[in-house]
Amino acid sequence: MGRLDGKVAIVTGAYLPEGGSSIGGTTALMMSREGAKVVAADIVDEPAKRLVAKIKGEGGKAVACHVDLRQENQIKAMVETAIREFGGLDILHNNAAFLPGPSDRDVVTMDSATWDMSMEVNVRGTMLACKHAIPHMIKRGGGVIVNTSSDGSLVGDMLRTAYGVSKAAINSLTQYVATQYGKQGIRCNAVSPGLILSATTKANITPEAHDMVLKYTLTPRVGLPEDIANIVVFLASDEAAYITGQIIPVD
Repeated sequence: MGRLDGKVAIVTGAYLPEGGSSIGGTTALMMSREGAKVVAADIVDEPAKRLVAKIKGEGGKAVACHVDLRQENQIKAMVETAIREFGGLDILHNNAAFLPGPSDRDVVTMDSATWDMSMEVNVRGTMLACKHAIPHMIKRGGGVIVNTSSDGSLVGDMLRTAYGVSKAAINSLTQYVATQYGKQGIRCNAVSPGLILSATTKANITPEAHDMVLKYTLTPRVGLPEDIANIVVFLASDEAAYITGQIIPVD
C-alpha cells in the first residue's frame, strides 16, 4: 500500500532531462511509486513524455500533457486531462515556473518584460491552476495543493527581484486558498527550496557559487530533487492531514 494509492495527481514542470533529474520529474516519479496516477505537465513535450515512459516502465500510470501557464485554456485542458484519463483529481503540485536569467536584477535596473513574465507565469499561472482544479477536488470530497515557492520569497536579495517577489505572492496565494477552501476539504501548502542540484542547476552553477552556498548551509551538502519530492509527497498524503496554509522551507 502506497501513501497515495487511488489518488490522481497533476505535477507541472514534470519532465525528465537527459542524464539528470528535475524537481517536478522526481516528484512525479515518487508520487507514482506511492500509488498515484500522474499527469506530467510541461511546456516542453519530449522530456515530459520521457518521464511518462519511465513511470510506465516501472509499472505506474501516467500521461504527458502540454501546458503553457500563460494560456488559461491550456491550464483548463490540463485539469480536464486528469478527469478524462483517470476519473478525477486529488493532488495538484504547482511546480513549473519561469526562471529569469541575468535580466532579473535590482529594482532600478529591472527589465519590465522580465517582471511581467515572472508574474504572468509564476503567480497568474499558479492561481489559474488552483481555480480550475479546486472544483473537481471538492467533487471528490477534498484534495491537496502543494505550490513550489523559493527561499528567495522569504528574504531580500541583491538580484532576482522579480523571481523572489513572484514566489512571495505564491506564499500569500497558498494561505488564501487554504483559508477559503479548507472547510471544503482542500489543503494548500507551499514548499520553499534552497539551492537544489537539478540537471538545470548543475548546468548553470559555477563551482565558486556552489561552494559559497555550501559554506553557509548547515548540512554537509546542498539540496537534491529528492529532498523536495519527499516533502511534497508527505504533504500530499494523509500523514499531513492537519497541515495547511504553511510555507515550509527545505533549504
